Amino acid sequence: MGYKKMKWILITQMMLFFYSAGGICSKLAARESFLSVRFVLYYGVLLLILAAYAVGWQQVIKHLPLTTAYANKAMTIVWGIVWGALLFGERLTVGKIAGAALVITGVILFAGADHESES
Repeated sequence: MGYKKMKWILITQMMLFFYSAGGICSKLAARESFLSVRFVLYYGVLLLILAAYAVGWQQVIKHLPLTTAYANKAMTIVWGIVWGALLFGERLTVGKIAGAALVITGVILFAGADHESES
């Protein structure tokens, strides 16, 4: 895989990490009373994250094939599992860990297959 493509895949992963933080804001907002100060704050941060992500996503799909970019979006599932366990005390189960491993493996295999088709 070329340096430029690897760079953009890493940028994509950083963007998805950032995007997944929106889920944290959503979860926190859901715990607050509707239109309370904290609700509005969490919701506002969520909107800022989504706006920044939208701009960044446009750059990603400019530099990567759409199939590669969308295959990498599955990593938000993994980040959701991590955030749930670390920040919200959600249980890690064998099924969640196996599912996360499958997602990671699938993304890696897809990226490798995408690279093979370029040769």
